[in-house]
Amino acid sequence: NPKSNLSPVPLLQPLLSLLPLDRLPRTGWIINNVPEPESISDHILSTCHLVLALGPKTNPPLNTERALALAIIHDAPEALTGDLPRGASERLPAAARGKMDRDAAQSLLEPISALALTHHSEYMAGQTREARLVKLCDKLQLGVRLVAYGRAGIRGLDEFREGLETLDALEFSAAEDLRLEILAELESLDRHSPSPLNAENEAPDGADGAT
Repeated sequence: NPKSNLSPVPLLQPLLSLLPLDRLPRTGWIINNVPEPESISDHILSTCHLVLALGPKTNPPLNTERALALAIIHDAPEALTGDLPRGASERLPAAARGKMDRDAAQSLLEPISALALTHHSEYMAGQTREARLVKLCDKLQLGVRLVAYGRAGIRGLDEFREGLETLDALEFSAAEDLRLEILAELESLDRHSPSPLNAENEAPDGADGAT
């Protein structure tokens, strides 16, 4: 077979450039003193799980495989920018935030493949049903993680619940069902957790009758 005259495109460094996602934390949890918070890669993988769970349940059907590809790269720019705290993000003009994400995506994803960059552009535009589903899964994943932290006994994260309460997921009934399920579980955790006053008054095990 004749050898190709095309020079191989170096891929190692572009792939290494995405590895910070494994170590960079989700800053909202840090600000709220969550121990060992999830990384950006943790969030991305969990978002993919939601896409696989909700995608096949959409009606009319959508392309779940393409939605999964969008989910895989939806937060790739954060390998350069990190996960901006809400306070910082809210103080940046929307146009500036969008330009920052697009520039970071181009820098990180274009050297990997045109397909990766195209998928990220589709996600950012949010015009296709697949992109809108992934954007919902991105937000619902926070709710899933919030339940996990609640079951681990971590409290004081009510500000994250507020976003779930106002989230419009009605375009996809399965996503709306999950949103309601998450909120119901959070309410159940609140009912069954001791109030701060009761917790202070409870004697530790073995302390009854101690002098």
